[in-house]
Amino acid sequence: MERLVGPHGHLSVEEVFRDFKARRAGLIKALTDDVEDFFQQCDPEKENLCLYGLPDEKWEVNLPAEEVPPELPEPALGINFARDGMEENDWLALVAVHSDAWLLSVAYYFGARFGFRQADRKRLFSMINDLPTVYEVVSGTDKIQSKEKSSVSNHSSNKSKSGSKGQRVSELENNLKAMPKDEEEALDEEDYEEHGDTLCGACGKNYAADEFWICCDICEKWFHGKCVKITPARAQHIKQYKCPSCSNKRARV
Repeated sequence: MERLVGPHGHLSVEEVFRDFKARRAGLIKALTDDVEDFFQQCDPEKENLCLYGLPDEKWEVNLPAEEVPPELPEPALGINFARDGMEENDWLALVAVHSDAWLLSVAYYFGARFGFRQADRKRLFSMINDLPTVYEVVSGTDKIQSKEKSSVSNHSSNKSKSGSKGQRVSELENNLKAMPKDEEEALDEEDYEEHGDTLCGACGKNYAADEFWICCDICEKWFHGKCVKITPARAQHIKQYKCPSCSNKRARV
């Protein structure tokens, strides 16, 4: 197996992270683009096999290291034995989970070996945690999470105005009171252009910039405050707003 050698016998946080990303890229390639080749190499008739991600973004299926203890932590043994006893997607997902655990063990092995202090370990984990896991990429959940984040982002500005998180309502009202009239009108026009197509979940009418709206934290539908009998003052004390429909569903359950 190919191993990383750092200059002067030491690796920085950035170098360990680059190694992590390269090995991760190799594992993802094995479990996605090269999955047919990977499947064939994991012959259940062979001995315990491991999947390795290499520092050059390649991968290999091989026997574990013979020396004890090994130079680096070893991946899960015997991934080939389960190949024909599971659905292919389930088997790939299982290998992906074990691959994520191995990647972390290698990164933190380097951290311990090169004396990373608490701040360095925290920074390394933060950099790693910004990337989707191998499992998330292989299973496709990273794309679902990305869409959910995008959806939340698209509604965040209007949500603060709606008062679904009550403490933000008074801040916005105070800002509007202090704002010159021409700037206030420009803000209303911009807000209307962004949310003018939104329909009230109760009456079905369009959004209006001069009316108070509130968003249900369960179904994420928007409502005129007057339609659901919620005022801006009352919204300030609501930590999680549930519309009448969602409240009734919860009661029936």
